[in-house]
Amino acid sequence: MNDQLAVVLGLLSVAIVMFAINKPRMDAVALIMLTALPFTGVLSMSEALAGFSDSNIVLIAALFVIGDGLVRTGVAQSLGDWLLARAGSSSVMLLMLLMVVVAALGATMSSTAVTAIFVPVGLRIAQNTGAAPSKLMMPISFAALISGMMTLIATAPNLVVNSELVRHGLDGFHFFSFTPFGLVILVLGMVYMLFAQRWLPAGDGARSGQGGRPSLTEWIKEYDLSAREHRLRIGEGSSLVGLTVAEARLRDTSGASLVAIERAKKLLQPHANTELRVGDVLFVDLFAPNANVSAFRQEFTLEPLPITGGYFSDQLQEIGMAEVVVPASSTLVGDTLVGADFRHRYGLIVIGLKRGTESLSRGLENQQLHAGDTLLLTGPWSTIRDLQSNRRDFVVFNLPAEQDEVLPVSGRAGLAVACLLLVVGLMISGVVPNVQAALMGCLLMGALGCVDLNTAYRAIDWKTIVLIVGMLPFSLALDRTGGVELAADGLMYLVGDAGIYLVLGTLFALTAVLGMFISNTATAVLMAPVAIALAKDLGFSPYPFAMIVALAASSAFMTPVSSPVNTLVVGPGNYTFGDFVKIGVPFTLIVLVTSIFLVPVLLPLSP
Repeated sequence: MNDQLAVVLGLLSVAIVMFAINKPRMDAVALIMLTALPFTGVLSMSEALAGFSDSNIVLIAALFVIGDGLVRTGVAQSLGDWLLARAGSSSVMLLMLLMVVVAALGATMSSTAVTAIFVPVGLRIAQNTGAAPSKLMMPISFAALISGMMTLIATAPNLVVNSELVRHGLDGFHFFSFTPFGLVILVLGMVYMLFAQRWLPAGDGARSGQGGRPSLTEWIKEYDLSAREHRLRIGEGSSLVGLTVAEARLRDTSGASLVAIERAKKLLQPHANTELRVGDVLFVDLFAPNANVSAFRQEFTLEPLPITGGYFSDQLQEIGMAEVVVPASSTLVGDTLVGADFRHRYGLIVIGLKRGTESLSRGLENQQLHAGDTLLLTGPWSTIRDLQSNRRDFVVFNLPAEQDEVLPVSGRAGLAVACLLLVVGLMISGVVPNVQAALMGCLLMGALGCVDLNTAYRAIDWKTIVLIVGMLPFSLALDRTGGVELAADGLMYLVGDAGIYLVLGTLFALTAVLGMFISNTATAVLMAPVAIALAKDLGFSPYPFAMIVALAASSAFMTPVSSPVNTLVVGPGNYTFGDFVKIGVPFTLIVLVTSIFLVPVLLPLSP
């Protein structure tokens, strides 16, 4: 061992220790190593920074943006609803469908991103079914990790291993080279999870609110709103046709508040000068104590339509609620709700008033407002979000848990899916490089309004990007100083005379164990060159060895800190460190055995 190699290995050891104790955070460790490596004389500063120009780094960043587009447009939420509809009352079918969908979506985007998408989906499913979140969160994390074994772009370690093959002058893996292994392991994972459910903590069923926040259902009950909402279509000959909302004076003549108007399948916020048309669907709140809906319909020739959610909660994406408190300094104190003219001043209507513990939901129009009154407002979410800026007249007291389910960009899910399919199609066909296909997808999503530049920058997990860039120089440094050959020689000495299965098994185990202490991406950076060198020494094709490293790097099932995927589900699933050890270690052994027997069959060992 030469002096330069000793210094590089010393830096690597320091990095592993800091990764293991998580101090400082991983991206900071990567930056420290990137800064320190040029001092060894092995690399220049330009070579240390070369990772920032690596096409795989740009590809990973682009995939984060594409994943965010799928979240913002509601693709993930629609998947959750579809899962519930297809699974029915079968918990077995739900578990299997959930894992299949997570793995399928994760095959084209970051496993961390897909887990972030499906944690709220899983919590929503748990809430709707009464199941314990712990029964769904670990299957989600396992499926997301397995998704990394599905395609070339599914996870960063695959791209790192592929990049190492290319760096050695070899052809890289194809888009679907990983798929046969991933499908087999996914099936094993689903069967394993069906039996492992009994070992997961029982926990409590998901509650209606999140983080102690109230739900719309609770407000509907608390303010007695359930019998007040009506959907009414304006018919031919209605006296409302041609009138503006201000001219119709529904509040004054009939004790009705117009919450929203549906026109051509789009929900409109009613303004004073909005003209009413034949076929408009009115979302009406009849708040007057003696309001008669039948007389109201007959008077204005309105056709009743069914309500599918309590107080328009089926229109959750457009219509929201908020509780606000009237402070003593408010200009509203002493005014009536009619005089306050909330619709004109704030774009919202008051549907409930609470004075102390007493809730008033009818006869509100003539109630004088007092300091300390709590008002329940309804209207468009965009307007509700703007309430935060008004601190003089009222203070936002509560926003419902359902606010988290509101899509920033609704109605564009089909466009987002089309962009994703285009990217995948271009990658499969090889017409353009993978990174160019991903960038085209990002630009197209931006042009179609699925994402914007600000959200795109926020969507990228810069910590992951910096971690990969900071650790990539170690691969080159170890290669130049003979560290890769030394590691390969060490493995050769230990298992070189053994059968190929033991060699592959040892390589898998070493990669998986190393991944318990450092990120799977950093593990791939370190182990990929070792695997290729070992294959060369043994006279075998490098592809089975590189595939073993990639599969082992994604097998981060054993601890909650093995991967960000696991870390994301610890809180929602209420897991302990021991839960992951108990469930993850046996399954990692299953994946190890499956991989060492399957890889030589599908990827010939002969060079």
